[in-house]
Parts: sequence; structure tokens; C-alpha cells
Amino acid sequence: MSIEDLTIALPAPKPLLLRDASLFLDLDGTLAPIAARPQDVRPEARRTRLVERLADRLDGRLAVVSGRTLADIDRILEGKVMAVAAVHGLVRREPDGAVHELAPHPALPMAAARLREFAASDSGLIVEEKGLSLALHFRLARHHAQAARRLAEEIAQETGLTLQDGDMVEELRTPGPTKGDSVNAFMAQPPFLGSRPIFIGDDATDEHGFEAAREAGGLGVLVGPTRLSGATCRLAGVDEVLAWLEAAL
Repeated sequence: MSIEDLTIALPAPKPLLLRDASLFLDLDGTLAPIAARPQDVRPEARRTRLVERLADRLDGRLAVVSGRTLADIDRILEGKVMAVAAVHGLVRREPDGAVHELAPHPALPMAAARLREFAASDSGLIVEEKGLSLALHFRLARHHAQAARRLAEEIAQETGLTLQDGDMVEELRTPGPTKGDSVNAFMAQPPFLGSRPIFIGDDATDEHGFEAAREAGGLGVLVGPTRLSGATCRLAGVDEVLAWLEAAL
């Protein structure tokens, strides 16, 4: 059986039952469409109302687990979700508002300078600095994809920064917790403790979240095109995710 056969076989998820469930949601490509530039994703009334109602119905058992910074997540979701794992798990805000954050890797300033020098050759190359990581976006300059990946690999090998591949982005991050580690940390405390985790995400970085949810007796929901994944079911895109979540309210 081919990888394509395996991914196409993923069924749509059953209707969502909120009782005893916890939801862990990626943001870009899951709750919000992926934009050419990160700053182009803005608050949207339907999405904000949805997460607000979900948090209420779940008695707080809702967390956003994203590669974005904490400030950016709060901007896009208008501060309606308290439990957040940002920068792929390097920053975590607890349900009570306490924030845990790693110290940045000392090589990040040098890496940022090299990425900015590379990006200066084309306005479609965007360097996003997140404090604990650096993301080189090339969605608007796809002809630079191979060179961008090669540069990111070189910097990772030279510095010990963790290289993370994404959808038209290469990210160099401070070594540390993953999205799966964040799920485990949330699940070990109220109000998540004893619930069934459901992780919904679209990118390779969400695979750690799928694994953690599965190991805790829950499941992962892949969003978007078919691919080999640890998720057990799939939704076609952001609109389908929003509709599936709304149907549970």
C-alpha cells in the first residue's frame, strides 16, 4: 500500500462530543487560512465567537498550540483563549495565566543576521523573528525554496538550533519542548486532567501533538491535503474544521 493510499483512507471524524473532551487546536491552516505573510492573518468574528463558546462549553478545556508567538495568538483570537502553547511549545501559558518561557539560544542573533542577509535579495522572502525562534518564509518566493532550506540546514548544523520544516517555511528554534510536550503538560493539570484529548492540526509540526493525544487515549485530526500522518481522521480545510466544531455547540 502506498503513502497516498494510507492517507486517503483517513475517514472524516465522527460528530464531536464535548463531554469529557479537551481540544488542542493549531491556528494557521486549522482555525485560520494560511496567508502569504504571517501578519496578514487578522481577527475574524466567526472564529473569535467559536473559540469563546468552546472554552465556555468545555469549562476551559481548550488550548491553542501554535508556532506563532503568544502575542500574535492573542491578537488573532482577541484574547479569548487562556491556555496557549506558543512558538511550538517553547512558551506556555497555563489556564491560570502563568507563563513559562525558555531562555533564547545564544546563536539566534547571528542566525537572524544570516537569514536577513539572504532575504534581502528578494522582497518575497520574509524573516519572522519570534524571540525564541526564527522563521524564513518563502511562499511568495518559491523559486528560492531549495536555497532557503540549504541555508537553514547549514545554520542548524553550525549552531545547534533545532531545524523545523513547515509549509513554505524553514524555522530555526531554541531546542526544547514540542507541541506534544505541551499537550502532556496541559493534560497533567486541571481543567484538562482526566479528559480525552483531541488535537487538530495541519502541518508536520503537529505530528507530536497527534502522538501525545493518541497516547493519552484521544485522537488526532489532520487538516488539509492527504499525507502520511499519525492522525486517525481528516478534515479537508479550515471551513470544514470550523463547521465541525460549530456543530458540537
